[in-house]
Amino acid sequence: MTINMASFAEEMKKFFNSNPRTRDVQAHSAKVHSVAWSCDGRRLASGSFDKTVCIYNLDKDRLTKDYTVFRGHGASVDQLCWNPQNPDQLATASGDKTVRVWDARTNKAAASINTKGENINICWSPDGSTIAVGNKDDLVTFIDAKSHRSRAEEQFKFEVNEISWNNDGDLFFLTSGHGSIHIFSYPELKTQHVLNAHPANCICIEFDPTGQYFAIGSADALVSLWSVPELVCMRTFSRLEWPVRTLSFSNDGKMLASASEDLVIDIGEVETGEKLHQITCDSPTFTVAWHPKRYLLAYACDDRRDRDAGIVRVFGFPSDS
Repeated sequence: MTINMASFAEEMKKFFNSNPRTRDVQAHSAKVHSVAWSCDGRRLASGSFDKTVCIYNLDKDRLTKDYTVFRGHGASVDQLCWNPQNPDQLATASGDKTVRVWDARTNKAAASINTKGENINICWSPDGSTIAVGNKDDLVTFIDAKSHRSRAEEQFKFEVNEISWNNDGDLFFLTSGHGSIHIFSYPELKTQHVLNAHPANCICIEFDPTGQYFAIGSADALVSLWSVPELVCMRTFSRLEWPVRTLSFSNDGKMLASASEDLVIDIGEVETGEKLHQITCDSPTFTVAWHPKRYLLAYACDDRRDRDAGIVRVFGFPSDS
């Protein structure tokens, strides 16, 4: 077992040494809030403060320059997510009080759904049937992905930061401003557990593709890794010094990328917590996303300098490409 672990860490360190190249595309005119890959890994989407959504195609060793721009939102696009069952369908949450569903084949909005407030977080159920969206007033609305009608809504009395289903889709998780994780049955939305995870605000949550773990990023600069079946904390990652804004597990569940206002993105081994690599950035990173099939990490940073505004980056290409 130990031999295996050691070899994975060594293998990955070698891999990143020979695949250290970052490629970027400047498609937006302002800060990029969210990046995500389609379930088949052929497309990358980004949502920006400039109110647009961009979709890029992945060639073998680069993002193609001919990207598609989706316009229609009347305010910043704060978060986006792809349908986990359909690589052509994308949903976006915006401060304009709508959720939009886009079709990447026709390059059009398939639906615009009015909601009750300024939307800040969004996720898709694992079976692709439901979209959940949370707004600034801590109201979470569940939208039928086919009819685009609201199925249910739940008003919470605490600050809701991020929302997610578990991989089986029978539990719904919220991270709170009080440092706790609230776990509800789905679709009944009855409280099952409240985990006191961190002494500070819990900002983001991410489930690993194997269904074994979930990770929480907190304002205390720690990432905690939890066992899904036992709901116990297995270990923490403590290399960042600022509130952890974004997390992503690699496709095999073996690596966890985390980022913050630190000028690095940390890549750690899930089973040991060991540092495998770090990506140096010029400014804070607000979104990271591992590719669903390859060791490629998409990310976007704050636009502290005008020339950096709206850039989407992908790390992990071979140095000679």
